[in-house]
Amino acid sequence: MKKDLFSPYELKGLHIRNRIVMAPMCQYSVTAKDGKPNEWHYVHYLSRAIGGTGLIIVEMTDVHPDGRITDNDLGIWSDEHIPAFARIIDGVHAHGAKIGIQIAHAGRKAEDAEVPVAPSAIRFPGDAYKMPRALTTDEVQDVVRQFGDAARRAVQAGVDTIELHGAHGYLIHQFQSPLTNKRDDIYGQNLAQFGVEVIQAVKKEMPADMPLIFRISAVEYVDGGYDIDHAIELSKAYQAAGVDAFHVSSGGEGPAGQRKPGNSPGYQVPFARQIREALQVPVIAVGMLADPVLAESVITGEDADLVAIARGLLRDPYWATHAAVQLGHEHTYIPQQYARGY
Repeated sequence: MKKDLFSPYELKGLHIRNRIVMAPMCQYSVTAKDGKPNEWHYVHYLSRAIGGTGLIIVEMTDVHPDGRITDNDLGIWSDEHIPAFARIIDGVHAHGAKIGIQIAHAGRKAEDAEVPVAPSAIRFPGDAYKMPRALTTDEVQDVVRQFGDAARRAVQAGVDTIELHGAHGYLIHQFQSPLTNKRDDIYGQNLAQFGVEVIQAVKKEMPADMPLIFRISAVEYVDGGYDIDHAIELSKAYQAAGVDAFHVSSGGEGPAGQRKPGNSPGYQVPFARQIREALQVPVIAVGMLADPVLAESVITGEDADLVAIARGLLRDPYWATHAAVQLGHEHTYIPQQYARGY
């Protein structure tokens, strides 16, 4: 069967109408600072569902108030958050899209926490960041439980999938990096240990047919940072713990050194392909893929199974519809109310 950007896709019990994923992108718009999504988030996500996106991943949503990047971020540390998320999820479903949520903890990158926490007391560079406090072993286990509780709430709200944020220098990434994890307990002796325990805690709260996605930074750009080989070994441990697909990004752990991130469309796609081939696992490619021809080539060339669009979907909520029209696909998802515009 021919695969293209508009082929349906199945991952365990998740059935997606096409291969287009809305990448999680922080909106910093929780004006009440209570972690609850508001009217902005409702319109933001439903408009992308109406626009034809296959799978929407809600932006980084934090498991603890001090795990937010800023106090304007989403949170899911309380059962009181469930109804506001459920309203968005129900609305997205009504327009034919599937929806997941990215759950996370910012660790040392929590800008508004009075005292951020991290695997080790190593400050993130930049004036916006404070010196973090190293978590005790017992506290690390508490954070693992917080991830599990967050997953339970996400499932209660009705999500179709959960993504764990193990990329871009946030807490899981901090544990898996030799640069930021200098611990001498089990969580330092095995750099995958924290991620593995978070995965196991989250899987216990998920239905058996619901897939778990893990977002990973395939390489670090700071001098001395890890390379793709380390990411592959981490991914093998995470896959064994229960991850069903990887969302492959890169960097975010600090200012780039001699190795610089690419600035051309598709620069991260080779990382996705390497993890896909090494693990024989479904992957989502991301990074400057807003050109529909390029996005489709990632699927037809079997570099990845799904394509995540970020800034392209910020610019155009109907990116999927317009891509289908441009590529001449039959399934254009043009709402009946807007058909006269085409």
